[in-house]
Amino acid sequence: MKKIRIGIVGYGNLGKGVELGITQNTDMELVGIFTRRKADTIELLTKNAKAYHINEAKKMTDIIDVMILCGGSKSDLPSQGVEFASMFNTVDGFDTHAKIPEYYDAMNQAALKSNKTSVISSGWDPGLFSVNRLYGDVVLPEGKNYTFWGKGVSQGHSDAIRRIEGVVDAKQYTIPKEEALMKVRDGHMPALSTRQKHLRECFVVAKEGSDLSRIETEIKTMPDYFSDYDTIVHFISKEELDRDHNKISHGGFVFQSGRTGIDNENNHIIEYRIKLDSNPDFTANVLLAFARATYRLNKEGKYGAKTVFDIAPAYLSMKSDEELRRTLL
Repeated sequence: MKKIRIGIVGYGNLGKGVELGITQNTDMELVGIFTRRKADTIELLTKNAKAYHINEAKKMTDIIDVMILCGGSKSDLPSQGVEFASMFNTVDGFDTHAKIPEYYDAMNQAALKSNKTSVISSGWDPGLFSVNRLYGDVVLPEGKNYTFWGKGVSQGHSDAIRRIEGVVDAKQYTIPKEEALMKVRDGHMPALSTRQKHLRECFVVAKEGSDLSRIETEIKTMPDYFSDYDTIVHFISKEELDRDHNKISHGGFVFQSGRTGIDNENNHIIEYRIKLDSNPDFTANVLLAFARATYRLNKEGKYGAKTVFDIAPAYLSMKSDEELRRTLL
């Protein structure tokens, strides 16, 4: 069986998760890891893996079937996505919800020009949660959809804080507000603002002598990330961050609350939950499943940008159609 040849761009927590995830996907093999750092200084997690400088990728278009983009959504993917979509089939977890439409348009244009396929925003939210929101909406059209994230570490939001001048390191926790969560679970279908649903708590290590007031203001007023939320900022030492905030757990809930019947007398709740010990490891495995779908779509000549809404579930699985019908249907 010909294996799907995977490349990884970026070797942070998510890139490492993809590297490890490939070992559990027997129809895939790792060709290389591409980094902006010096390749010979990278310690890889798996045997026979090889690191390259990111500029070497363009020489390897004929030996990589799908490139998985593991950079941050704030600064990396808006430029890297289009660049790599012009050379490779790609998969990413772009998660700045407000900017997905414009990101899709840019990726679609690049992928169509190159006869490539690019699946965007295919982590768990956006991604798996998006699919569950869609299923809830079509099954209970007379209803409301709710998404709660956490409690857990948001990689994208933590990365956004680390991009602020004067920040050495940071972790950001997204925390559902319990009162709002219980109202939804009890079927009350409340109208909830963004601020009413979640709290964002940030633990920040700043460079010595930095203006802490400026950093806190930049965090709290950052559009698309913090400006619409109640946000708490703590400044702590690097030692405290490493000791007390060294996990990357996460999770969340998707609800569809709706009514049916002649007088809408029947109440229904759909609840989908994930609980993750390691956000990057889980996200990596989602990206790998969509890499399989990307490869298959491209072989069928289905070029351009795609989202999780465009992909039949069978395209994600290593199992044959017959086996899926027999074991999971």
